Amino acid sequence: MTFKWRGKPLFVRHRTEKEIASEQSVDLSELRDPQHDKDRVTNPIWVIVIGVCTHLGCVPIANAGDYGGYYCPCHGSHYDASGWIRKGPAPLNLEVPYYEFPDEDTVIVG
Repeated sequence: MTFKWRGKPLFVRHRTEKEIASEQSVDLSELRDPQHDKDRVTNPIWVIVIGVCTHLGCVPIANAGDYGGYYCPCHGSHYDASGWIRKGPAPLNLEVPYYEFPDEDTVIVG
């Protein structure tokens, strides 16, 4: 799902068990901007990232690219389901805003 938050796209992704297991098993030494999955998500089922490519600010396409996460059509950056940069010119992972889950059915961003 995509929402507008502070003038930017906000991607909210419900990950499958397969995606969670895959992202949690990534070798951090393979990542350009290493961050453990548990440091990027509060609840492993949900990934919440700002939908702006860290290369030059284009909006990536969800559920696309070589890693099944996000693909930036402007210059070819590929992000996985956690928003980690995996391929292309982007220098950093997709940004994770502050958010919290006050209960099972509600998320507050910002």
